[in-house]
Amino acid sequence: MPLEEVGNKPLGRRGRRAGRGAGAGRCAGPWHRDTALGCAPAPPCPPPSRALWAAPRSADDALFAGDLALVRRHFPESAAVNLVIEARGDELRWTSRLWSLTYEQELTTPLHITAGRGYADCLRFLLLRGAAVDFAPSGKTALHEACAAAHAGCARLLLSFGADPQAVSEDGFQPLHLCKSPGSLECARLLLQSGASVNVATEDEEDSPLHVAARHGLPEHVGLLLRYGAAVDAGNEEGQTPLHAACSQPHEPEDIERYFEVCQQLVEHGARVDVPDRDLQRPLHLACKVANPRVVELLLSHGASVNIMNYSGNTAMHNVLQVAAYKLLHQPERIVRALLNHGAVRVWPGSLTKVLRYCHAAPRVIEALINSYDRVRVPDEWAEAVPRETQQKHRGFYRSLLALGRRPRSLQHLARCALRARLEGRVPLAAPRLGLPPALLRFLLLDFEDVLY
Repeated sequence: MPLEEVGNKPLGRRGRRAGRGAGAGRCAGPWHRDTALGCAPAPPCPPPSRALWAAPRSADDALFAGDLALVRRHFPESAAVNLVIEARGDELRWTSRLWSLTYEQELTTPLHITAGRGYADCLRFLLLRGAAVDFAPSGKTALHEACAAAHAGCARLLLSFGADPQAVSEDGFQPLHLCKSPGSLECARLLLQSGASVNVATEDEEDSPLHVAARHGLPEHVGLLLRYGAAVDAGNEEGQTPLHAACSQPHEPEDIERYFEVCQQLVEHGARVDVPDRDLQRPLHLACKVANPRVVELLLSHGASVNIMNYSGNTAMHNVLQVAAYKLLHQPERIVRALLNHGAVRVWPGSLTKVLRYCHAAPRVIEALINSYDRVRVPDEWAEAVPRETQQKHRGFYRSLLALGRRPRSLQHLARCALRARLEGRVPLAAPRLGLPPALLRFLLLDFEDVLY
């Protein structure tokens, strides 16, 4: 690769560059500066053996600590502020070249360091000294760094000095794609106000900013992007919409509500709940796989198809049963109940032993499944499928389950099954109109009692 291509790498697969500001494409260092800064043209770069010189430790300390007084001392007005710092292991060295000998070397500048650490005073000083605002020796600009680290003050400062809000990094990301944390909301707002495209796609995955915000469970970001006209059903390279992105992201139980709020906004803005991706995965399949009961209930209430299969032949019920034992804190039993109430095809009775073997740690999942039948055969294998310690932990439930082989189901349960069969998957809509007492309504909707009778 020619030397001039190595130091200022093409940004993005389509040949765009983020670093077209002052200093791009030339050497910048203690020996010479770029003509865009008003200096003489730079002579050819020195040979590699002369390219590096050790930076004073105090200069490193000044930049990484954000010590404005020391930064002023090490960067007087006559000094070149577009120096490139080459990181090699734990050692930082300054280089006058824009190209590196290996791709593993990481290049940065004083502007990038201060922007990425939120040192707005030092950043302003460097910009006033003539630092190239869109310089990108490592393939991304200082604005990328500021937005990725959620430093809104630095992003505002860079934009006021003319930073390109649509600069494309070497990896194909614009700054808006890097607003991935709750604290980056103001950065996203500043970028959009400065002309950043709300629907721009990353170059590899073709994710829009809305995909990114949805995937990271950021309801305020999603609301902001939607207000700026984000395409709610834009597809990425995998054919996934932002709703897919939100439904597919694994998350902790405490994040269930955040992802629900994201999906709720998307659905309210017209997102299609049944659009398939390239693997024929619908949002419902994905929400069941990550076990988010709030999102599953939302999708079902907006008409998601409960029994449609993905490319692998799995329905939503398959997906939740496969993860139930590992997602106990996500309350997978609520998902199973919701699917059954909306007409999900029940597990073939002959497979219940297998379900017991894999889901015994979630007895309420078993309860909902068993209560969807008016009667079941209880083979001897059921007792063997549930470990003894689990039977002891949930003694009342598993004792009542195994007792079903010795007595018929109660008349109350048989009446429930008859009414549910009559409603044919319309239970959530029709049951509240029957005028039943609250206790009977909950019973009809398979409310959990931790016992079978």
